[in-house]
Amino acid sequence: MLQRVNPGNKPLADYRSIIRRELYDEIVDLSQRLEGRRVLHVSATSFGGGVAEILYTLVPLMRDVGLQTEWDIMYGAEAFFNVTKSFHNALQGADYELTVEDRAIYEEYNRQSAEAIQKAGEDWDIMFVHDPQPALIKHFSGGLSPETKWIWRCHPDLSTPNRQVLDYLMPYIADYDAQIYTMREYTPPDVELPGLTLIPPAIDPLSPKNMALSGEDATYIVGQFGVDVERPFLLQVSRFDPWKDPLGVIDVYRSVKEEIPEVQLVLVGSMAHDDPEGWDYWQKTVNYADGDPDIFLFSNLTNVGSIEVNAFQSKADVVIQKSIREGFGLVVTEALWKARPLVAGRVGGIPMQVDGGGGILIDTIPEAAAACTKILKDPDFARQMGRQGKEHVREHYLTPRLLRDDLLLFAKLLGT
Repeated sequence: MLQRVNPGNKPLADYRSIIRRELYDEIVDLSQRLEGRRVLHVSATSFGGGVAEILYTLVPLMRDVGLQTEWDIMYGAEAFFNVTKSFHNALQGADYELTVEDRAIYEEYNRQSAEAIQKAGEDWDIMFVHDPQPALIKHFSGGLSPETKWIWRCHPDLSTPNRQVLDYLMPYIADYDAQIYTMREYTPPDVELPGLTLIPPAIDPLSPKNMALSGEDATYIVGQFGVDVERPFLLQVSRFDPWKDPLGVIDVYRSVKEEIPEVQLVLVGSMAHDDPEGWDYWQKTVNYADGDPDIFLFSNLTNVGSIEVNAFQSKADVVIQKSIREGFGLVVTEALWKARPLVAGRVGGIPMQVDGGGGILIDTIPEAAAACTKILKDPDFARQMGRQGKEHVREHYLTPRLLRDDLLLFAKLLGT
C-alpha cells in the first residue's frame, strides 16, 4: 500500500466570513450532488512545494463537504527523483537527453505505485494525479474499475517544452479523462487535449502560513532570526533553483543598497526531498552572498516553517518573486493576501495575480531594483498596492474557489 497522508480537518464553514456568499452556496449545492463519491489524490511528496500545500487544505475540505477523499504518496527513491526533476526542468524548456535508463527508472516506480493502488482493493470514482512524477500510474492501472474517471493536474508551464520529454509523456497524459492546466498559455504547443480544463491554484487563508498575525507577533518572530526589524528588508520565498533566480535577487538587493544602504535581504526556501538539485543551488546561493551580514538565507532546515514564513511575508517591505520560469507562483498570492507590495517577473501565472493591482512586473534586474527602490521610498504607494492585491486574491485565489472548480469538474465527468 502507498503511504497515506493524514491532512487533518478543515470545516468549510470557517471560510464563510472570508468568501462571497454566492461561492459558498455554490459549493454546498455541488457537494450535495457529489455526496459519497470516492476521490483519491496521488502526488510525489507530502512536504515541500505548492502541490502539497494545496492538498493539505483541499483534501480535508472535500471530506467536509461529503466526498470520501484520500491522499496517497507514490513510491520513489533518489534515482527516481533525479529523473523526475530533470523531467520537470525539461518540460519548462531545459536541455535534457531522455535515456533508456531514465525511462526504465521512471516507468518502474509508476508501475509499482499503480500495482500498490490496485492491491489495496479500494474503489474510486475519481483518480486525481498531480504533476509528471506519477503521470504513468493510469497506464499501469488496468485493474481499477473502468468506471473510474482519471484527472491529471499539471502545475508547471509546458508552453516551451523539451520536445523529446513531451513527446514521450503526452500519449499517457492524453489518455486521462481530463487534463488540468493553470491557464491556456501553459498548455504544450501542437497538442490536442480533449479533456483540457483550466483551473488556477489557490491558497488557504486560514493555514498557518496565511492566517492573520498581529504586528507584534510577526515582529517578534522575524527578530528571533537576527533580521533587524527596525530596518527595511526585501524578501523572496521560493525553492532554491535556477528558475527562481535567487542569484539575480541578490543582484537586485545590491543595486537597491547603493541608494538605500540600510536595506536587508531575506531568502527563504523549503528543501523538498523530491528536489535533489535544491541542495546544490542552496550552496551556490550561499557562495554568491559572499558573507554579506545583511543577506539572510533560511529554510525548513533552519527552523523556518509555515508560521515563520507568514511572519517574514507579513513584515517584508517588498516581496520579490524574480522567477525566470514559473508555474503559477503561489508565494505571489501569499504575499498579496498579506497586503505586501510585490515586485515579480513577468512569467507564468504571475501576471494573472498582479492584474488586480498589488505588484509591479519586471523583466530585468535594473527594473526590479528600480521598482523596489520606488516602493521603499513611497510608503503611500506601497500601502495602496497592498490593499489592491489583497482584494484581488480574495476574489480569485482562495481555496474555496479552487474547491468549487474541482467539484464542477467531478460533476461533469461523473454526469451528476
